[in-house]
Amino acid sequence: MTMVEIHNITKKYKTVTAVDGITLQIPRGEIYGLLGPNGAGKSTTISMVSTLIRPTSGELMVGGYSVIKDPALVRKQIGLVPQDIALYPTLTAYENLKFFGRMTGIHGKQLNAKIDQVLEVVGLRERAKDRIESFSGGMKRRINIAVGLMNGPELLILDEPTVGIDPQSRNHILETVKKLNQQGITVIYTSHYMEEVEFLCTHIAIMDHGKLIAEGTQETLKSTVGQGDQLTISIANLQDRQLDTLGQIIGTGIFTYEDGILSVSGCDTRKILKDLVAALSNGGTQITSIQFHQPNLESVFLHLTGRALRD
Repeated sequence: MTMVEIHNITKKYKTVTAVDGITLQIPRGEIYGLLGPNGAGKSTTISMVSTLIRPTSGELMVGGYSVIKDPALVRKQIGLVPQDIALYPTLTAYENLKFFGRMTGIHGKQLNAKIDQVLEVVGLRERAKDRIESFSGGMKRRINIAVGLMNGPELLILDEPTVGIDPQSRNHILETVKKLNQQGITVIYTSHYMEEVEFLCTHIAIMDHGKLIAEGTQETLKSTVGQGDQLTISIANLQDRQLDTLGQIIGTGIFTYEDGILSVSGCDTRKILKDLVAALSNGGTQITSIQFHQPNLESVFLHLTGRALRD
């Protein structure tokens, strides 16, 4: 069954088109990844899914209900975890959850039980009576997730939930998302960190400049890169005049050069390595390391756009 159906959705702000005619179907029970650089249109897309903003055109259904015609019914199914921390810093974790729980219509013993439950899920039950302002960035993000769980959502939407936090908190959040999904919650996970999406998601949509540029399973997306591994060469002093020569050797493959790293994909990189090394050496370039990598989502984005994901 389908949890979210998006048909030719567009969102325009005067002269700016933030989302440009995307179509997606998100199955129930999935952790579905929305991957793309900052400004790709990910946050705008999930804002439309969660009824925060209205689409300029197109159709969007969540759990069989229209976000335009039945927004109240859509909201009952959704837990939203925004990119920015949406908590009251001078209130305790318990008080924040009590406030947001009451807004969803939960009261009395049911409310207290739900607060205990979600604090247990995010691993912060022992900090219930502490003020949010005393929490680390990672702990605040975990309480942010707890708020999104208060209404018992069928669909949990997480928008860049690990931005600016320490590795331990990041790993805790990723493991929490997996456990929630195993309990039957459908998850939409947006990120510009490809390794998080690779860890969590089976199906992935890649966005750039408001457009959907690729969609499918990890295996399907990685197959678009073609045969061969991704090659990275660390170079100390590559000259601009050498780029044309390298391009002739790489041929139909894709390459970028940034911060001393030459990245090559979309071709038989092992076959052309000897010629690349010869061309670089003949030009007086110093090579400090050579590495081969299995195709990943970074190389998919590079192959599709000709630039790195974080450009």
